[in-house]
Amino acid sequence: MNTIKKIWSLGWGLLDKYVVLRYLVVGGSAGIIDLLILYGLNDLLHIHYLIAAVIAFLVAFLISFTFHKIWTFKSFGERTEKQVMMYIVSSGFGLTLNTLFMYILVDHLNIDVILSQIIAGLLVACVSFFVSRNIVFKYEHNHQ
Repeated sequence: MNTIKKIWSLGWGLLDKYVVLRYLVVGGSAGIIDLLILYGLNDLLHIHYLIAAVIAFLVAFLISFTFHKIWTFKSFGERTEKQVMMYIVSSGFGLTLNTLFMYILVDHLNIDVILSQIIAGLLVACVSFFVSRNIVFKYEHNHQ
């Protein structure tokens, strides 16, 4: 039991120390939710993949904003309304990129919808991290 406690403490210690790891956990969780919703809407309910991708993105948006603000970037100094607006703009840009990548990957390269979303999501996540860290939440390393 002591070993499990030490491993658990080490894991949370690393997450508390490194913003990139917290970003990956929150973004990865939102990404998994995005994929599950996309799968459910597209494969199970037969909603067009672009519409399904937009709906899934919006749900993931709510989850990612909340947890990035509170946990990833620990951003309590800025007004939430201002951050929401900036996050909406940056997410809109991300949604545009994501939709464009999905269209290219699915319609032009004939890649499966779910695999395309994984590829597009990873590309958009890289851009979004830098925008979120430097503009939206104005993360400062000493706020850990």
